[in-house]
Amino acid sequence: MSNVSIKTMPFNKLSLDTLHNKQYTDYPIVYFLNNNTTVYIGETVAVRNRMRDHLNNPERKSLDQMTLIIHEKFNRSATYNIETKLINYFLADERYKLQNKSQTSQSVMHNYHDKHFYNEEVFNDIWNELLKKNVVTHSRSAIENKDIFKVSPFKELSVEQLELKEKIIDVCEERINDEKSYVFLIKGEAGVGKSVVLSSVFNRIQELTKEKSSILYKKENYLLVNHSEMLKTYKNIAGNVKALSKNNFDKPTPFINKRKKLNKKADIVLVDEAHLLLTKPDSFNNFVEENQLQEIIKHSKVVIIVYDEKQVLKMKSFWNDDKLMQILGDCNTEKPYILSEQFRMQASDEMIRWIDHFVDKKIEAKPKKNQYDFRIFDSAAAMYDLIQEKNEESGLARIVSTFDYVHKKDGGTYYIEEDELKIPWNTTEGNVTWAEKAGTVHEAGSIYTIQGFDLNYVGVILGPSVSYDEETDTVKILTSNYKDTEAYRGKDGFLDSEFVKEKIILNSINVLMKRGVHGLYIYASDPKLRARLVGL
Repeated sequence: MSNVSIKTMPFNKLSLDTLHNKQYTDYPIVYFLNNNTTVYIGETVAVRNRMRDHLNNPERKSLDQMTLIIHEKFNRSATYNIETKLINYFLADERYKLQNKSQTSQSVMHNYHDKHFYNEEVFNDIWNELLKKNVVTHSRSAIENKDIFKVSPFKELSVEQLELKEKIIDVCEERINDEKSYVFLIKGEAGVGKSVVLSSVFNRIQELTKEKSSILYKKENYLLVNHSEMLKTYKNIAGNVKALSKNNFDKPTPFINKRKKLNKKADIVLVDEAHLLLTKPDSFNNFVEENQLQEIIKHSKVVIIVYDEKQVLKMKSFWNDDKLMQILGDCNTEKPYILSEQFRMQASDEMIRWIDHFVDKKIEAKPKKNQYDFRIFDSAAAMYDLIQEKNEESGLARIVSTFDYVHKKDGGTYYIEEDELKIPWNTTEGNVTWAEKAGTVHEAGSIYTIQGFDLNYVGVILGPSVSYDEETDTVKILTSNYKDTEAYRGKDGFLDSEFVKEKIILNSINVLMKRGVHGLYIYASDPKLRARLVGL
């Protein structure tokens, strides 16, 4: 222990009396109040006064335990930091429902003296002691691999992200009573933290709906995402945060159909992964109108859209800037807000450029100075074996693949076979996202299970649709080899369907290659491409 002291006592007036004249009564500390199901986490420099306030707060009446976390070298920056970490870890531990509200003014990432000591060593000692006391359930490493942790609405935000959060909330408050629908557009590529910002914004908006002094009091708001796996994560968060309800998270089609039936606009609607919205009718998804975004705008007062045209994966949801601007042309809107700072991949700019160039069909030399674990394999089986090792070491290492192998939704098991490797495609049953299930380390994830999520290490199988042109020394896309027939549905509506097909496959490669936080491994099925990449 790094001189951490953890004291637990009943949460009542008698316990407060015992704190009189203690060394830490007017010193920075972190604390939490809890019962068997609920927790509130805070920090203070005046523990007795703060606890009196809590005893007089109706929300805290059901909490019966008080735990004080004390360290002789604590300062306000350290206690803010540890408080925020505890909130996020308790959320992802999923043992208690959080009573905490957002802390907008304090939730920006910042450095301070000896931050690593408090952020890692001290916090690690705190968490280990809470595990020993059976106050929490999961280890730090297990929690850090959870999607609910990565998209927590209480995450510290960068200056850029916090600025965007405050801008969105200002827009909602200023435009909520406009006669005409207002649309705010956020653009950003994979890994820039779009979903983290949206999660934080929605939590704050939902808190404001419960504050009588707010213009957003009692407003009816929703967060939509056309992605089953991401929807699971948002609903899991809602189940553990006081301000949120699972009913306020939905897919676009059910939302649109409900609003039509009610004949009443929702107030504020946030749309994550808006590049997955349908741009034409689709009977398979029970969508009969022309465009999902158009319908969402029609049935909402304020719409916040998060979008990346490089992640479009289907012709029936094909978006580009021209199409988007055409839809937004009839709305009150403004210049898109661009998020650009990369948070997922702990890689150099040169490494990220290598992926970007590959997606542009250019093959560049391997990055020279690169701490990121980037490897190219001549054997799919060898890559699979390394993924197993990495998963044993740090968890959340998975094989993913381009959709170049048959995979049907008929309950059957379908396999990817490459040289000595034979593994089944992903399964997606249950409320836990694919990558968080232990057994999925023996499966291959598709673009539809992994889009929007992090992995620690990703092994990407580039299937038969990804080839090599020896004359031009470029990547060659063979669209006829792509087995995602659903992706090509609606091709007759395009003048240049081959270009769109190729774009969809390249987009899928971009998404797959940008999943790994610490490492990317590549195996190419096509012998010519494999030889070219292995020879880099």
